[in-house]
Amino acid sequence: MEDTETFTLLPLHMDPASKAIASSNNSRALQEELKILNTLHRSLLSLESPVPPPPIPVNPKRSANITKLRESGNNEFRKGKHADAIKFYALGLQMALTRPPWEPSGLVRDEVAGLYANRAQAHMAMSSWVEGSIDAEASVEAKKVGNAKAWWRKGKCLMEMGRLDEARDWVGRGLEMEGNEADLVGLGKEIEKKTTKA
Repeated sequence: MEDTETFTLLPLHMDPASKAIASSNNSRALQEELKILNTLHRSLLSLESPVPPPPIPVNPKRSANITKLRESGNNEFRKGKHADAIKFYALGLQMALTRPPWEPSGLVRDEVAGLYANRAQAHMAMSSWVEGSIDAEASVEAKKVGNAKAWWRKGKCLMEMGRLDEARDWVGRGLEMEGNEADLVGLGKEIEKKTTKA
């Protein structure tokens, strides 16, 4: 049995013309692996288009559709149709979360954070505190700094559910990330009042 802690440097050489890899080591396993590697290399070279084209960095149609779904959700929310707004935000989330992996993760995080925060607000308007809390926390996970609304919404949901200690801790963490943001400070004071009454 081989010692897995030992590293053996093997002499490998590349033919400048064919780019085939060879070794002077007579190990049968190594020779078999090199044979497979060289066969794969030759098969890739024989393709009509050897190098695939680079992907488009960001699909502008997808970005426009996500923005359109978010705006449609916002319009439904303003009309008081909160369930319809939630559906639009969910579609926008589905589209944002299925972006190809080569697209910038920062873009995805911004889109997802906004959509989750908006959906949390729609849940809160329907007094669905648990769902609102989950969405607000998901928004914060996507974007911790510069997302005071999501920090506030999660804290408000926890307070409405009567989970005052958790709400106080959450708002405290939010203030650490957002500085002395006025809405978070106000919510913190409201939670303290409720805590002293309890």
